[in-house]
Amino acid sequence: MDTYIIRRRSGWATEAELAEAAARSTAEGEKMSDDVRWIRSYVVSEEDGDLGTVCVYQASSLKAIQEHASRAGLPADEIIPVGETLVVRPDPGS
Repeated sequence: MDTYIIRRRSGWATEAELAEAAARSTAEGEKMSDDVRWIRSYVVSEEDGDLGTVCVYQASSLKAIQEHASRAGLPADEIIPVGETLVVRPDPGS
């Protein structure tokens, strides 16, 4: 599987909407577990006040990422294949 970064801009107005989207993403990911794996997401505040995300996924193809987003009803404004991963420090805990 390859690693991808997905930018989802201004997809949600509230944290509750984001939680619902995460549940849909998880459910669809379980159905597509041979092709798509959600690794982590970072929630960001957009300039318009909405919430967006920067997500890290592993997938068998770009098409699998697009299909997962479509099935889960998620925006996928930009999908970027990751060439290499450099870890300077592990992600901080919440």
